[in-house]
Amino acid sequence: MTEFKMTLKHYLITDPSYYGSTADHLESALDVIYSHALPDFALFRDKHTSDYRTLAQTFVTISREYKIPRILLHGDYALADQLGADGVHLTSSQFAEIAEAKMRRLYVIISTHSHKEALNAQTLGADAITYSPIYQSPNKGEPKGLEDLKEIVAKIEIPIFALGGITTEEQIKAVEECGAYGFASIRYFTH
Repeated sequence: MTEFKMTLKHYLITDPSYYGSTADHLESALDVIYSHALPDFALFRDKHTSDYRTLAQTFVTISREYKIPRILLHGDYALADQLGADGVHLTSSQFAEIAEAKMRRLYVIISTHSHKEALNAQTLGADAITYSPIYQSPNKGEPKGLEDLKEIVAKIEIPIFALGGITTEEQIKAVEECGAYGFASIRYFTH
């Protein structure tokens, strides 16, 4: 009997410091990154732009052209639905919005930073979570570490993306060995 080996999922998260803050810069950056690596999941995140909708539309269009399997927008399930994204990545202050996003048939990932939040996300019907920070990451507080990641993987049944400071192949292998469904990163994909 052959053992089925799950392939660790790759989740790209954008940041304007790497992708620019105009549609042209975003498109150019995505072309470069997607020509080197095609993630399984891709999230458009820009907390500072005043033109999120236009940039999000560009992101969805380019990601569709590259056939990215799951395209998500950050925090705004209504816009994700309107622009034809596959899902939404909610912040850790948006647990109350999981049900509404699910009613729109969106794939829902929510950010979690504790076992309590992870269990709550599962109870409320999220499809997956990010759990962070695993490693040292700029402005993200004390890292959880690999032992804590193993503990949460053992506690919940929905997919867990390890997030925070994951920039090397060694770190990716380590989170895979902990049983994570995938890893999410900004900087890994920009190297």
